[in-house]
Amino acid sequence: MRVMVLGAGVIGTTSAYYLSKSGHEVEVVERRSGPALETSFANAGGICPGFAGPWAAPGMPANILRWLFTRHAPLVLRPRLDPHQWRWLIRFLRNCSAERFARNKARMQRIAHYSKACLEELCEDTGIAFDHGTGGVLQLFRTEKEFAGAAKSTRVLAEFGVMHRVLDAKGVLAVEPALGAAAADFAGGLHLPDDETGDCHKFTVALAELLHRRGVVFKFNTSVKRLRLERGRIAGVITDRGTLHADAYIVAMGSAAVHVLRPLGLNLPIYPVKGYSVTMDVDANMAVPRSSGMDEHYKVMITRLGTRLRAAGIAELAGDDVSIRASGPATVLRSLRELFPQAALACKGGAPNAWAGLRPMTPDGPPYLGATGIANLYLNVGQGSNGWTQACGGAQVVTDIVCGRRPQIDVEGFGINR
Repeated sequence: MRVMVLGAGVIGTTSAYYLSKSGHEVEVVERRSGPALETSFANAGGICPGFAGPWAAPGMPANILRWLFTRHAPLVLRPRLDPHQWRWLIRFLRNCSAERFARNKARMQRIAHYSKACLEELCEDTGIAFDHGTGGVLQLFRTEKEFAGAAKSTRVLAEFGVMHRVLDAKGVLAVEPALGAAAADFAGGLHLPDDETGDCHKFTVALAELLHRRGVVFKFNTSVKRLRLERGRIAGVITDRGTLHADAYIVAMGSAAVHVLRPLGLNLPIYPVKGYSVTMDVDANMAVPRSSGMDEHYKVMITRLGTRLRAAGIAELAGDDVSIRASGPATVLRSLRELFPQAALACKGGAPNAWAGLRPMTPDGPPYLGATGIANLYLNVGQGSNGWTQACGGAQVVTDIVCGRRPQIDVEGFGINR
């Protein structure tokens, strides 16, 4: 069967991998000049099933109100005359109840842990190198109030069988000695030893190159304009370079998916939530982190990627705008410099590289995987900030559905009618 994947980020490229492995003739269509040049380009780098969970959680509405008046807030709302933004926000707030949080958390944990197992198998099959870090992830709490909240987190982690250790300040330093030079105080931490890190862009580029050698066709610099619907099926993809045809189509276009799905009557609540990162080359002899940590105060993740250091965070609701506002990099750099002040001294090659990308967020958290109600159209979208974590598992699930196989995990809660 000829299968066309729309999008060559980590979601689309892993989809192409599993489809090709299942014996299909695969073509990938991408508007940029290469793979992983948008949301997959410079994300936080976390492959973190332990942290997988919805942003819509009890207490979040109060936090949003507080952050509206905070200079270096982890969430920034830029109101627009956009009904889609407000509908998404209303649905997001409705999912902040304890009951809905627990349900959505369970769904996200299910796909995240399955995805990690799929990634391990893919790495064994391909031998891809992507600055893979297996030293776990440390969640850092600056205040006693934040640290007290860790008790609630540990109950949830235990419920889902996630290995974890609660650490006092001394224990934190044992896990990450570079924090000994921190300019900020910290009360304790939560270490998730099984969570991992890696360069999503490097992984996706290497996988795309391997797939090309295996016969997968990539059409770069090709923008999807619309999908042609005839008699309940997709009859072709209309692009700026002509109409393309296949037997089945998978939409893996991130937040841009809403623009091609809406004319088909598929009004999915996926909103582009902008995140920022800064990346720098570092001197390994300086006091820079050896693994990865999450600054709970600013919601910033600081990740060691080989000889580079990346700090990433912020959730900015501003539509499809990918411009880099000074306040975004300033907040992630503030977190980095307070926790690892020598990182600035260790930076080689001048100022760090700033980047912004759009996370395709659903209001409840889980992605949309599988059938659409249109016979030969399938979805692999809406992973939000968990795209790298969920990529391989979601791609395998969608491939199984396309092939008429029963997925290896329960797919309840990933459909469009949930």
